[in-house]
Amino acid sequence: MITYDMVRQNEAVKTYITRADESLVALGYTEHSFAHVTKVAEVGGYILRTLGYSDREVELVKIAGYLHDIGNLINRVEHSQSGAVMAFRILDKMGMEPEDIAPVVTAIGNHDEGTGTPVNAIAAALFLADKSDVRRSRVRNIKPTEFDIHDRVNYSVSSSELKINEEKTEIALILKIDTQYSSVTEYFEIFLERMILCRKAADRLGLRFTLTINDQVLM
Repeated sequence: MITYDMVRQNEAVKTYITRADESLVALGYTEHSFAHVTKVAEVGGYILRTLGYSDREVELVKIAGYLHDIGNLINRVEHSQSGAVMAFRILDKMGMEPEDIAPVVTAIGNHDEGTGTPVNAIAAALFLADKSDVRRSRVRNIKPTEFDIHDRVNYSVSSSELKINEEKTEIALILKIDTQYSSVTEYFEIFLERMILCRKAADRLGLRFTLTINDQVLM
């Protein structure tokens, strides 16, 4: 049985994640390397584990989270679909069973807000984990005077937490934003579509999605 740890230790996977992130460096994107994919994997696992999904489903969403951005190696455009195809080949070559490959590639192929839909629990958990990873350390540019809007918004986030309540009825994205770098309005300017789809992803899991910024509930 192919595990999350086996995927993390795979040399081809390491190479593809490294090279994909190098492409995004050239395009001026925020960090999409090991820190990001590991966080997405762990948060996706947290979501399904907390909601009582099986150990195997938790393992599969972590694998999907770790592999979800490898399609950037090919092109940023439609990277979710190309990443799904790449993940299929990697996992098939590693010997993963088709019943495990299928939900992983479905989740990866549906994680982009432009084309994706949270069609099942693994896809929904991956979407929530990916889109909630907003943080200062993702910004590569060290000169605030040269920040674009994505740099400003990510750099302004001093803390970020995705939390399921004790009743398991609500999942909340809780942010602290330093408004000297970015306003709350700018956050919505670039992330509104993501937040709407986070609501749909939460609904797929039987949860209500809320967004709190600087102690104010905004969604």
